Amino acid sequence: MFRFILKRLLEAVPVLFVIVTLTFFMVRLAPGGPFDQERELPEQVRIKLDAQYGLGDPLGVQYLRYLANLLRGDLGISFKYPGWEVSEIIRSKLPTSLELGFHALILALFLGIGLGILAALRPNTLSDYVPLGLAMVGICVPTFVLGPLLVLFFALKLEWFNVFGWLLVEDRVLPALTLSLFYAAYIARLTRASVLEVRNQDFVRTAWAKGASPWRIYFVHEFRNALRPVISYLGPAIAGLISGSFVVETIFNIPGLGRFFIIAAINRDFTLVLGTVIFYAFLILVLNLIVDVLLVLIHPKQKFE
Repeated sequence: MFRFILKRLLEAVPVLFVIVTLTFFMVRLAPGGPFDQERELPEQVRIKLDAQYGLGDPLGVQYLRYLANLLRGDLGISFKYPGWEVSEIIRSKLPTSLELGFHALILALFLGIGLGILAALRPNTLSDYVPLGLAMVGICVPTFVLGPLLVLFFALKLEWFNVFGWLLVEDRVLPALTLSLFYAAYIARLTRASVLEVRNQDFVRTAWAKGASPWRIYFVHEFRNALRPVISYLGPAIAGLISGSFVVETIFNIPGLGRFFIIAAINRDFTLVLGTVIFYAFLILVLNLIVDVLLVLIHPKQKFE
């Protein structure tokens, strides 16, 4: 396991290097700058600002300087939030984004596995068609459409929840539901297909032949083995939940890191965009590594090699 983890971490270094390089040049070559949306600045003031933040240097010099600072763990200072370092913004806003992602992941697993098992118990019946139909709706409707629809029905019409905010417990419901439904739908279809595949295996037929109870066959033999594809999907699902929180946080005005990333991209806050992308890329690589380790621990026949 140690060799496997060390190898994956070493493989992550060139991946992060490519991400840093591409992101750096993309944000710098995009039209506009961090001070273009301010009121008209005198030329001398703009020159001093460029000198203060190093924007007047050649692009290659800026890139090498950023890499050198990054190796020391310095993500730079935000252009749009004077006096704030990028690492400080990430530390202050990350807990909110992680809480939203955690709620959405738990909800996606609960709904997805539950609907998938319900559909697999009686295939090609009404109890199969209804969950799969709901799953298809969840896959087809994007979050930026689903969020306003949920707000319109549950917040404005029924008045069960607030339109936006992150103060009360009930404020977590609509954002987590919006973020989780797509992944719940995919998990439901994946669980159903996996359960039906495991049901045709020899060890399940042997358990029926030995007279094992239906509940033991369902939960010990079928469902436990059928969850391996779902666990494999957790890596991409977590990555999607993290990136999908950008839109959801903006829709529901949640003070998380994703909303600050959107604002930073609009305002051309180069350092905040770069720091957020690097942090999320590293977080996703680590989470995928954890999922791979869990797969081997759950299924001993699968080797780390």
